[in-house]
Amino acid sequence: MSDTRNTRNTPIRAALFAAPLIAIGALGTAVTPAAATSSQPAKSSPLTCRGKGVDPDALVRHRTETVIHAPLRTLWKLQTEVERWPSWQGAVTSMERLDHGPFRTGSAFRWTTPIPPNPATPATRLEIISTVEQLKRNSCIRWTGPAVAEGLRIDGVHVWNFTEVKGGVRVSTEETHTGAAVEADVPTATRILRQGLEAWLHDLKAAAEARTPNRPR
Repeated sequence: MSDTRNTRNTPIRAALFAAPLIAIGALGTAVTPAAATSSQPAKSSPLTCRGKGVDPDALVRHRTETVIHAPLRTLWKLQTEVERWPSWQGAVTSMERLDHGPFRTGSAFRWTTPIPPNPATPATRLEIISTVEQLKRNSCIRWTGPAVAEGLRIDGVHVWNFTEVKGGVRVSTEETHTGAAVEADVPTATRILRQGLEAWLHDLKAAAEARTPNRPR
């Protein structure tokens, strides 16, 4: 990649797809500003969408949230117009909807993120196919799917909740990972997942608030 911003941020921003970096040694080091997100206690009730949540048996999991000062319709549009993710998420280098029409239960999309070269492997890319399993408009989304690179497979479950609050929307997200690559080092995998989710919320917040005039400062 010639875009150095993408190369620098990729290891911590891919959420479902960041975890395989553990297996090849390309660990991320950047940290999202603490004020942008609030991690939830480990014993918090799992997020759900239409009664379904993350994998209850997964060893690698993280939940976090932030308040975004933007209308709910703006956030929902940014999150569900997946074809446009590369315009506001630097780590998403390609995106393809695999169905047509409104974003809905059953929608699927294929996306990629680069993995920089490291001492263990040359540069490569991770491909993710996500399928929406549950969705409630302007309220929640739950998708699942594998992240695959040569010799690697991570299975993820990702839940998003959107709740209107005074001055904006509280966006909460929780994700679990399973697979040998992440289960070999659960603390490190969890740390990288946390960084990825917080960075995603940071980018979503920046994109939504940039589109919202007269937002609170």
